[in-house]
Amino acid sequence: MKTFSKLTLAVVVLVVCSFNGYAQKFGYINSQELIQAMPDYDSVQVKLEALAKEFQTQGDDLQREYLNKLQEYQKVASTLTDAVRQVKEKDLNDLRTRMAQLEQDAPAVYSNTQSSLMQPVFQKATEAIDKVAKAGGYTAVFDIATGALAYYDKATMTDLLPLVKQELGIKDTPAAQ
Repeated sequence: MKTFSKLTLAVVVLVVCSFNGYAQKFGYINSQELIQAMPDYDSVQVKLEALAKEFQTQGDDLQREYLNKLQEYQKVASTLTDAVRQVKEKDLNDLRTRMAQLEQDAPAVYSNTQSSLMQPVFQKATEAIDKVAKAGGYTAVFDIATGALAYYDKATMTDLLPLVKQELGIKDTPAAQ
């Protein structure tokens, strides 16, 4: 279905542009390859690897602490008073809770950090694509990594939404305009 959508979009763009009566320039780019070639990307990856290592270290430390306290508790459990046993069991439960919390929170923190670090990289790539496309006189540039348009020149292309709405009998309401 995704391939059909991409093909349909490409056909629509080609058909619309052929009716304009002048030569159109189309290009394509693999934005993923571009981003991975950018020096900023390498910098982001180093930071993300450090964050992942930090989470791994924290998890390993908590697990080691838990196992040590568990072994210690198991050795002396039969000799402990109820009050001391409850304190030690609470400590073990707290460690398990902290381990579970880290396991739950780490992926979200990593993902949010990745998004915030990559946003300027994506922005820089988009601006460079726009600049090159405009300078080269391209009508549209397709991103083969995402199957979307990476750039299009609104002045040389026609928005088909009003015509398609008309074809489907959709009336524009004041709120939609």
